[in-house]
Amino acid sequence: MSVSTRHPDVSIPGRLEEVADGVFAYIQSDGSWMINNTGFLVASDGVTAVDACSTERRTRAFLDTVAGVTRRPVRTLVNTHHHPDHTGGNGLFTGATIVAHDNAREQMRAMGVPHNTGVWTSIEYGELRLALPFLTFADRLTLWSDELRCELIYAGEAAHTTNDVVVWIPEQSVLFAGDLLFNGGTPFLLSGSVLGAIDVLERFVKPLGARTIVPGHGPVTGPEVIDEVLGYLYFVKDVAERARAAGLTPLDAARGTDLGRYAEWTDTERIVGNLYRAYADLAGSAQQRGGPVNGPAALADMVAYNGGRPLTCLA
Repeated sequence: MSVSTRHPDVSIPGRLEEVADGVFAYIQSDGSWMINNTGFLVASDGVTAVDACSTERRTRAFLDTVAGVTRRPVRTLVNTHHHPDHTGGNGLFTGATIVAHDNAREQMRAMGVPHNTGVWTSIEYGELRLALPFLTFADRLTLWSDELRCELIYAGEAAHTTNDVVVWIPEQSVLFAGDLLFNGGTPFLLSGSVLGAIDVLERFVKPLGARTIVPGHGPVTGPEVIDEVLGYLYFVKDVAERARAAGLTPLDAARGTDLGRYAEWTDTERIVGNLYRAYADLAGSAQQRGGPVNGPAALADMVAYNGGRPLTCLA
Protein backbone atom coordinates (compact mmCIF):
# COMPACT_ATOMS: atom_id res chain seq x y z
CA MET A 1 0.00 0.00 0.00
CA SER A 2 1.25 3.47 -0.85
CA VAL A 3 0.82 5.97 1.95
CA SER A 4 0.21 9.65 1.37
CA THR A 5 0.75 11.80 4.44
CA ARG A 6 0.04 15.50 4.75
CA HIS A 7 2.93 17.72 5.80
CA PRO A 8 1.54 21.28 5.89
CA ASP A 9 4.35 23.26 7.52
CA VAL A 10 7.73 22.38 8.98
CA SER A 11 9.05 25.91 9.40
CA ILE A 12 11.66 26.80 12.01
CA PRO A 13 11.32 28.19 14.63
CA GLY A 14 8.22 26.68 16.17
CA ARG A 15 5.21 28.53 17.49
CA LEU A 16 5.29 29.80 21.08
CA GLU A 17 2.11 29.66 23.17
CA GLU A 18 1.81 30.84 26.76
CA VAL A 19 -0.53 28.20 28.11
CA ALA A 20 -0.54 29.58 31.66
CA ASP A 21 1.22 32.38 33.52
CA GLY A 22 4.93 31.80 32.95
CA VAL A 23 4.34 28.42 31.29
CA PHE A 24 5.07 28.13 27.57
CA ALA A 25 4.52 25.46 24.94
CA TYR A 26 6.83 25.43 21.92
CA ILE A 27 4.87 23.81 19.09
CA GLN A 28 6.80 22.61 16.06
CA SER A 29 4.47 22.67 13.09
CA ASP A 30 3.61 19.39 11.37
CA GLY A 31 4.48 17.20 14.36
CA SER A 32 5.50 14.20 12.25
CA TRP A 33 8.62 12.02 12.51
CA MET A 34 11.31 13.75 14.64
CA ILE A 35 9.34 17.02 14.86
CA ASN A 36 8.23 17.21 18.48
CA ASN A 37 6.84 19.73 20.94
CA THR A 38 8.79 21.13 23.86
CA GLY A 39 8.05 23.76 26.48
CA PHE A 40 9.44 25.73 29.38
CA LEU A 41 8.60 27.44 32.67
CA VAL A 42 10.14 30.75 33.68
CA ALA A 43 11.06 31.35 37.34
CA SER A 44 12.93 34.16 39.05
CA ASP A 45 16.15 32.11 39.24
CA GLY A 46 16.03 30.25 35.93
CA VAL A 47 14.13 28.22 33.38
CA THR A 48 12.87 24.63 33.41
CA ALA A 49 12.66 23.16 29.92
CA VAL A 50 10.52 20.18 28.96
CA ASP A 51 12.34 18.14 26.29
CA ALA A 52 14.93 18.99 23.68
CA CYS A 53 14.53 18.63 19.90
CA SER A 54 15.88 16.13 17.39
CA THR A 55 18.49 18.19 15.57
CA GLU A 56 21.03 20.87 16.39
CA ARG A 57 19.19 23.39 14.24
CA ARG A 58 15.81 22.78 15.85
CA THR A 59 17.19 22.71 19.39
CA ARG A 60 19.08 25.97 18.86
CA ALA A 61 15.89 27.55 17.51
CA PHE A 62 14.07 26.43 20.67
CA LEU A 63 16.83 27.85 22.89
CA ASP A 64 16.75 31.12 20.93
CA THR A 65 13.00 31.29 21.55
CA VAL A 66 13.55 30.81 25.29
CA ALA A 67 16.17 33.57 25.22
CA GLY A 68 13.64 35.85 23.51
CA VAL A 69 11.35 35.48 26.53
CA THR A 70 13.89 35.66 29.36
CA ARG A 71 17.61 36.17 29.90
CA ARG A 72 17.55 33.64 32.73
CA PRO A 73 19.48 30.42 32.09
CA VAL A 74 17.94 27.00 31.55
CA ARG A 75 18.78 25.28 34.83
CA THR A 76 16.72 22.11 34.44
CA LEU A 77 15.83 19.95 31.44
CA VAL A 78 13.13 17.30 31.85
CA ASN A 79 13.07 14.46 29.30
CA THR A 80 9.58 12.97 29.03
CA HIS A 81 11.08 9.76 27.54
CA HIS A 82 14.21 8.53 25.80
CA HIS A 83 13.32 8.89 22.09
CA PRO A 84 15.80 11.01 20.13
CA ASP A 85 13.31 13.56 18.86
CA HIS A 86 12.92 14.60 22.53
CA THR A 87 16.52 14.09 23.64
CA GLY A 88 18.86 14.47 20.66
CA GLY A 89 19.62 18.09 21.54
CA ASN A 90 20.23 17.45 25.25
CA GLY A 91 23.92 18.28 24.91
CA LEU A 92 23.11 21.86 23.88
CA PHE A 93 21.56 22.57 27.30
CA THR A 94 24.93 23.28 28.87
CA GLY A 95 24.79 23.70 32.63
CA ALA A 96 21.31 22.23 32.98
CA THR A 97 20.42 19.32 35.23
CA ILE A 98 18.87 16.64 32.99
CA VAL A 99 16.01 14.78 34.66
CA ALA A 100 14.22 11.63 33.46
CA HIS A 101 12.81 8.31 34.58
CA ASP A 102 15.20 5.61 35.78
CA ASN A 103 14.63 3.51 32.65
CA ALA A 104 15.36 6.38 30.26
CA ARG A 105 19.10 6.62 30.93
CA GLU A 106 20.06 3.17 29.66
CA GLN A 107 17.57 3.34 26.80
CA MET A 108 19.18 6.59 25.65
CA ARG A 109 22.65 5.13 26.00
CA ALA A 110 21.66 2.09 23.92
CA MET A 111 20.07 4.24 21.21
CA GLY A 112 22.95 6.72 21.00
CA VAL A 113 23.00 9.98 19.08
CA PRO A 114 20.37 10.13 16.32
CA HIS A 115 21.65 9.53 12.80
CA ASN A 116 20.39 8.62 9.36
CA THR A 117 19.63 4.92 8.93
CA GLY A 118 17.87 4.68 5.57
CA VAL A 119 14.51 3.89 7.16
CA TRP A 120 13.59 7.58 7.00
CA THR A 121 14.51 10.19 4.42
CA SER A 122 17.86 11.70 5.37
CA ILE A 123 18.04 14.93 7.36
CA GLU A 124 20.83 17.10 8.74
CA TYR A 125 21.19 16.37 12.45
CA GLY A 126 24.11 18.74 12.95
CA GLU A 127 26.66 18.47 15.76
CA LEU A 128 25.01 16.52 18.56
CA ARG A 129 26.53 14.74 21.53
CA LEU A 130 24.99 12.15 23.79
CA ALA A 131 23.94 13.77 27.07
CA LEU A 132 22.27 11.35 29.44
CA PRO A 133 19.97 12.30 32.31
CA PHE A 134 21.94 12.41 35.56
CA LEU A 135 19.03 12.90 37.94
CA THR A 136 16.59 9.99 37.61
CA PHE A 137 13.61 8.80 39.63
CA ALA A 138 11.34 5.77 39.88
CA ASP A 139 7.81 7.06 40.43
CA ARG A 140 7.39 10.73 41.21
CA LEU A 141 9.47 13.86 41.67
CA THR A 142 8.36 17.36 42.66
CA LEU A 143 9.94 20.29 40.83
CA TRP A 144 9.33 23.89 41.85
CA SER A 145 9.28 26.90 39.52
CA ASP A 146 9.32 29.60 42.18
CA GLU A 147 6.17 28.67 44.15
CA LEU A 148 4.56 26.77 41.27
CA ARG A 149 4.49 23.05 41.99
CA CYS A 150 5.24 20.75 39.06
CA GLU A 151 4.82 17.02 39.48
CA LEU A 152 6.97 14.73 37.34
CA ILE A 153 5.09 11.44 37.31
CA TYR A 154 6.04 8.12 35.76
CA ALA A 155 3.17 6.62 33.75
CA GLY A 156 3.39 3.45 35.84
CA GLU A 157 3.87 0.89 33.08
CA ALA A 158 4.95 0.58 29.46
CA ALA A 159 2.89 2.83 27.17
CA HIS A 160 4.59 4.89 24.45
CA THR A 161 7.87 3.64 25.94
CA THR A 162 8.95 2.01 29.19
CA ASN A 163 9.94 5.38 30.68
CA ASP A 164 7.14 7.87 29.96
CA VAL A 165 6.98 10.84 32.31
CA VAL A 166 4.40 13.63 32.35
CA VAL A 167 4.84 17.12 33.77
CA TRP A 168 1.65 17.93 35.66
CA ILE A 169 1.04 21.45 36.94
CA PRO A 170 -2.08 21.04 39.09
CA GLU A 171 -2.48 24.70 40.10
CA GLN A 172 -2.86 25.67 36.44
CA SER A 173 -4.34 22.37 35.23
CA VAL A 174 -1.64 22.10 32.54
CA LEU A 175 -0.23 18.76 31.45
CA PHE A 176 2.89 18.23 29.36
CA ALA A 177 2.00 14.72 28.21
CA GLY A 178 5.04 13.79 26.14
CA ASP A 179 4.24 11.13 23.57
CA LEU A 180 1.52 9.52 25.64
CA LEU A 181 -0.65 11.81 23.50
CA PHE A 182 -0.45 12.86 19.84
CA ASN A 183 -2.85 15.44 18.41
CA GLY A 184 -3.49 14.85 14.70
CA GLY A 185 -0.65 12.38 14.28
CA THR A 186 -0.64 8.62 14.53
CA PRO A 187 0.54 7.37 17.95
CA PHE A 188 3.53 5.01 17.89
CA LEU A 189 3.83 2.17 20.40
CA LEU A 190 6.65 0.00 19.08
CA SER A 191 8.86 0.85 22.10
CA GLY A 192 6.06 0.43 24.60
CA SER A 193 2.69 -1.31 24.74
CA VAL A 194 -0.68 -0.81 23.07
CA LEU A 195 -2.53 -2.41 25.98
CA GLY A 196 -0.37 -0.57 28.49
CA ALA A 197 -1.05 2.76 26.78
CA ILE A 198 -4.79 2.10 27.01
CA ASP A 199 -4.45 1.41 30.74
CA VAL A 200 -2.27 4.48 31.30
CA LEU A 201 -4.66 6.85 29.54
CA GLU A 202 -7.76 5.38 31.18
CA ARG A 203 -6.42 4.96 34.72
CA PHE A 204 -3.78 7.68 35.02
CA VAL A 205 -3.95 10.49 32.46
CA LYS A 206 -7.71 10.94 32.23
CA PRO A 207 -8.27 11.12 36.03
CA LEU A 208 -5.76 13.98 36.34
CA GLY A 209 -8.46 16.21 34.85
CA ALA A 210 -6.11 18.47 32.89
CA ARG A 211 -7.83 21.36 31.11
CA THR A 212 -4.83 22.22 28.91
CA ILE A 213 -2.68 19.50 27.36
CA VAL A 214 0.59 19.95 25.50
CA PRO A 215 0.94 16.71 23.51
CA GLY A 216 4.27 15.35 22.36
CA HIS A 217 3.28 16.15 18.77
CA GLY A 218 0.55 18.41 17.39
CA PRO A 219 -1.31 21.50 18.59
CA VAL A 220 -2.06 22.35 22.21
CA THR A 221 -5.44 20.88 23.06
CA GLY A 222 -7.88 19.97 25.79
CA PRO A 223 -8.85 16.67 27.41
CA GLU A 224 -10.80 15.60 24.32
CA VAL A 225 -7.51 14.41 22.78
CA ILE A 226 -7.37 11.58 25.32
CA ASP A 227 -10.47 9.91 23.91
CA GLU A 228 -9.22 10.52 20.36
CA VAL A 229 -6.02 8.61 21.07
CA LEU A 230 -7.87 5.93 23.03
CA GLY A 231 -10.16 5.40 20.05
CA TYR A 232 -7.14 4.68 17.86
CA LEU A 233 -5.56 2.36 20.43
CA TYR A 234 -8.75 0.32 20.78
CA PHE A 235 -8.93 0.21 16.98
CA VAL A 236 -5.39 -1.24 16.80
CA LYS A 237 -6.20 -3.73 19.55
CA ASP A 238 -9.30 -4.94 17.68
CA VAL A 239 -7.44 -5.28 14.38
CA ALA A 240 -4.64 -7.19 16.10
CA GLU A 241 -7.01 -9.62 17.81
CA ARG A 242 -8.79 -10.48 14.56
CA ALA A 243 -5.66 -10.61 12.40
CA ARG A 244 -3.63 -12.65 14.86
CA ALA A 245 -6.46 -15.18 15.15
CA ALA A 246 -6.51 -15.40 11.35
CA GLY A 247 -2.77 -16.08 11.19
CA LEU A 248 -1.90 -12.83 9.38
CA THR A 249 1.44 -11.10 9.74
CA PRO A 250 1.36 -7.52 11.04
CA LEU A 251 2.22 -6.25 7.55
CA ASP A 252 -0.55 -8.25 5.88
CA ALA A 253 -2.97 -7.16 8.58
CA ALA A 254 -2.03 -3.51 8.03
CA ARG A 255 -2.38 -3.80 4.26
CA GLY A 256 -5.86 -5.26 4.67
CA THR A 257 -7.03 -2.65 7.17
CA ASP A 258 -9.15 0.38 6.30
CA LEU A 259 -7.85 3.11 8.58
CA GLY A 260 -11.06 5.10 8.22
CA ARG A 261 -10.82 8.50 9.86
CA TYR A 262 -7.32 7.70 11.09
CA ALA A 263 -6.10 7.85 7.49
CA GLU A 264 -6.21 11.64 7.87
CA TRP A 265 -3.55 11.57 10.57
CA THR A 266 0.17 11.94 9.78
CA ASP A 267 2.49 8.94 9.56
CA THR A 268 -0.18 6.31 8.98
CA GLU A 269 2.50 3.68 8.31
CA ARG A 270 2.84 3.42 12.09
CA ILE A 271 -0.10 1.00 11.99
CA VAL A 272 2.45 -1.71 11.09
CA GLY A 273 4.72 -1.09 14.07
CA ASN A 274 1.72 -0.75 16.34
CA LEU A 275 0.43 -4.14 15.21
CA TYR A 276 3.84 -5.70 15.91
CA ARG A 277 3.55 -4.37 19.45
CA ALA A 278 -0.10 -5.35 19.83
CA TYR A 279 0.68 -8.91 18.73
CA ALA A 280 3.39 -9.08 21.42
CA ASP A 281 0.99 -7.68 24.01
CA LEU A 282 -1.64 -10.30 23.19
CA ALA A 283 0.91 -13.13 23.30
CA GLY A 284 2.36 -12.19 26.70
CA SER A 285 1.32 -11.27 30.21
CA ALA A 286 0.79 -7.81 31.60
CA GLN A 287 4.22 -8.07 33.25
CA GLN A 288 5.84 -8.62 29.83
CA ARG A 289 4.47 -5.46 28.26
CA GLY A 290 7.22 -3.30 26.84
CA GLY A 291 9.52 -6.29 26.28
CA PRO A 292 11.60 -6.76 23.13
CA VAL A 293 10.03 -7.13 19.71
CA ASN A 294 11.75 -7.45 16.34
CA GLY A 295 12.22 -3.72 15.79
CA PRO A 296 14.27 -3.96 12.58
CA ALA A 297 11.63 -6.21 11.00
CA ALA A 298 8.86 -3.85 12.07
CA LEU A 299 10.64 -0.84 10.57
CA ALA A 300 11.37 -2.74 7.35
CA ASP A 301 7.70 -3.68 7.08
CA MET A 302 6.71 -0.05 7.63
CA VAL A 303 8.89 0.87 4.67
CA ALA A 304 7.25 -1.94 2.66
CA TYR A 305 3.81 -0.60 3.60
CA ASN A 306 5.03 2.78 2.35
CA GLY A 307 5.58 1.32 -1.12
CA GLY A 308 9.23 0.52 -0.46
CA ARG A 309 10.12 4.18 0.00
CA PRO A 310 11.84 5.56 3.10
CA LEU A 311 9.43 7.07 5.60
CA THR A 312 9.08 10.83 5.30
CA CYS A 313 11.13 12.81 7.85
CA LEU A 314 11.22 16.58 7.45
CA ALA A 315 13.14 17.52 10.59
